[in-house]
Amino acid sequence: MRALFVGGVIDNNELDLDGGEPPRHYPPQTGSGQSRYRLHAVGHGNGGIACAVYGAPDFDPDEVLRISGERGYARRFGTELQAVD
Repeated sequence: MRALFVGGVIDNNELDLDGGEPPRHYPPQTGSGQSRYRLHAVGHGNGGIACAVYGAPDFDPDEVLRISGERGYARRFGTELQAVD
């Protein structure tokens, strides 16, 4: 699956994630108490999760979804993004 980032220092970057489920936070474990990107939405496709959208710690969840829509993340992966609680 592909991880896509909105906001913060790695805004508009992406990377491959292994596993069947995206971690709730990225990076999954820092041990430093430093804020991490939070999972906001997933897009299902090809029998699993095709993409996961992460937002910077200080970003409003609605803003993360709006920006990911403008960037066409779902369209790129032929899926619809579903918000994560």
